[in-house]
Amino acid sequence: MIASMKNVIKRYGDTTALDHLNLDVTQGEILGLLGPNGAGKTTAIKVLCGLIDADAGDVEAFGRKQNIRNLETRRNIGLVTQEITVFSELSAIENLRYFGGLYGLRGAELAANVNEMLEFVGLTDRAKKRPGTFSGGMQRRLNIACALVHKPKLVIMDEPTVGIDPQSRNHILESVKKIAAKGTTVLYTSHYMEEVQAICDRISIMDAGRVIAEGTLDELMGRIKHEDRINLNAAIPSDALTEELRAISGVKSVTVQGNHYLIISGAGSGNLNRIMEITGRHGGVTSFSEDNPNLEDVFLTLTGKKLRDEQEGA
Repeated sequence: MIASMKNVIKRYGDTTALDHLNLDVTQGEILGLLGPNGAGKTTAIKVLCGLIDADAGDVEAFGRKQNIRNLETRRNIGLVTQEITVFSELSAIENLRYFGGLYGLRGAELAANVNEMLEFVGLTDRAKKRPGTFSGGMQRRLNIACALVHKPKLVIMDEPTVGIDPQSRNHILESVKKIAAKGTTVLYTSHYMEEVQAICDRISIMDAGRVIAEGTLDELMGRIKHEDRINLNAAIPSDALTEELRAISGVKSVTVQGNHYLIISGAGSGNLNRIMEITGRHGGVTSFSEDNPNLEDVFLTLTGKKLRDEQEGA
């Protein structure tokens, strides 16, 4: 175990951000950390990094107690924040030299690591350019390079692909897999389910300040194999239709977006005919499908929320 949090509590005034959180990070893995906005992911990361102290509970990293005074432990951690944290007035290579120096790198070792990171994130040809001339994706890649320049044992990436183009996103995901293949442990948070499914060995789902489920993708999928999923587009969506569908015996949830309805029902409940009959009385169905569950469905079933509610409404 490279890091762990046991019964960790963190409060901000009357708000409990972490509520007896238990989280283990195993050496060499890519651990995906999922949760709706406000679940406590960023607070958990700050506590794990030693940027803030927990109010209660035990936090360990590399076999030592973790807190804001433990500078030695923090030297073994690389943190990629949601915000771009590079200096706009410095060139890419100057940024890397600065962050490497903060971690105690000097001379030939610093120069070698800086050159290696520039090549790793595909910015060698822009080494002397300032980040202000970069695309958003390039800035994100430089941000990652600055977190990796000291070659940490644990890399924590807090939504590193927000707001970037698909090419840069793919470059970052491939980079994550490469550093993990070299033995670096990665804790990865994202608002994109497909990213977590593509790169993570194990997934922890947080809600209301605690982990509510964890396991491999197959293990999590097994938790909802007893459910049927029905997608339909209603010709005339309405609150009355929604309430009638929710009232059907065996229906677990009805999620509505525009005229699209996702209905989750117990497997073998035989509700399809009843659903079609009710929808027919409310104007009918323009399209219909039954599909297999995915990680988004696991998340929705466990939390009652979609992962990107706020982003979709923005």
